[in-house]
Amino acid sequence: MDGLEQQIEWFSIIIETAIQLYFQQECPVSSIEEVGIPDDSFFETYISGEPLSLAERIVLMLGVVPHVRPQLLDTFFIQNKNLDRPFTEFGGWKGNTHGGFLPTGETAAFIYAGLDLSRRTELIRLFDPDNRFARQNILKIEKAENGEPFLSGVLQLYPEFLTLITTNQVHKPDYSIQFPAKRLTTLLEWDDLVLPYQTMNALDDINTWIQKSELIMNDPLLRKFIAPGYRALFYGPPGTGKTLTASLLGKKNDHDVYRIDLSMLVSKYIGETEKNLANVFDRAVNKRWILFFDEADALFGKRTQTSNSNDRYANQEVAYLLQRIEDFPGIVLLATNLKSNLDDAFLRRFQSSVPFPMPDPQQRLSLWKNMIPERWLNDSLVDLQQLAADYELSGGAIANVIRYSALKLIQNNKNTLNNELLLEGIQKELSKEGKTL
Repeated sequence: MDGLEQQIEWFSIIIETAIQLYFQQECPVSSIEEVGIPDDSFFETYISGEPLSLAERIVLMLGVVPHVRPQLLDTFFIQNKNLDRPFTEFGGWKGNTHGGFLPTGETAAFIYAGLDLSRRTELIRLFDPDNRFARQNILKIEKAENGEPFLSGVLQLYPEFLTLITTNQVHKPDYSIQFPAKRLTTLLEWDDLVLPYQTMNALDDINTWIQKSELIMNDPLLRKFIAPGYRALFYGPPGTGKTLTASLLGKKNDHDVYRIDLSMLVSKYIGETEKNLANVFDRAVNKRWILFFDEADALFGKRTQTSNSNDRYANQEVAYLLQRIEDFPGIVLLATNLKSNLDDAFLRRFQSSVPFPMPDPQQRLSLWKNMIPERWLNDSLVDLQQLAADYELSGGAIANVIRYSALKLIQNNKNTLNNELLLEGIQKELSKEGKTL
């Protein structure tokens, strides 16, 4: 934290100097450049590329200070006595709950550019999508309302970068309205998957892309025709392993997997769905995240005739998401129970469609054996092979039977399974689909 403290001390001098120079007060220097920059390379530890320029350092500090030393910006609350209102050139927002000054691009322009138009233009370029602030998920400017000046948007530090510089730890976003995605984890390993050969073969292609895509994208000829990123559709009945496989793809390749909650993404308010989507994709675009959209047909189902304005807005939302998925340079996985529910135009955008069928008897036997603790079968007359042959259950359903059996063994203070108990659990699962033993 000593490095950050040094940056804050330097920035307080920069603010004081900028105000003195702008209002032609007595000042020991004639420009903010003469203040110099700290010798400590604190930020360069976390930001790749050339050392930060003075403009970059000022913008970055304006993003950091509200989180670590908000009172440092209180000086911008001073009023213009001639007009009895805040100074326009200071910019700034007032938060809903935060009592401090929230700096905007105008605040950065006041400090760095003053009345110099060329320096103001230089500052605007820092927020280009190809600038490292955007590429490395460091800082962005919240877009102003339509028709308002670009620099009137508030400066926002990405939570990941804030966590990194304050705790030196990697931030894992939490599920929220602003970030409707939950990180998937699992205690299982890749070898625990029980899937048919066709499915495993398709998954090998995804694994190869994750591990070796740079070889393709660095080829001058191939990258002309092949877009970055990989999109795959997982389809099959519930409980067949789609979500688990997504989790394991991430675990196997050391990538975080985030399941997107489509019900949270879709809003009844015009424009809010696109904003929610942008929050997710903007956070993920420069990270090694796998985005997993479960029950994708909720948003990507077959489109109907646009008979009213609601239909048109719904189609606009789908079109926007399709575009973001196509532009996303990472891995996007979508899951559906019924492939036929999805729009054909949408399916053409996938590199692969991966089937997750109901397991056959041999696969069901493997699932039963993998999930049942050996101690439960001591002196037991349970015939797992017969159970696997007689009852068509998905892996998820078998896991539910095992859970039910575990509860009953504990309740009855027993350690050994029997056929009667397993059949009770199987009946509970079959009854969910209106079936009987």
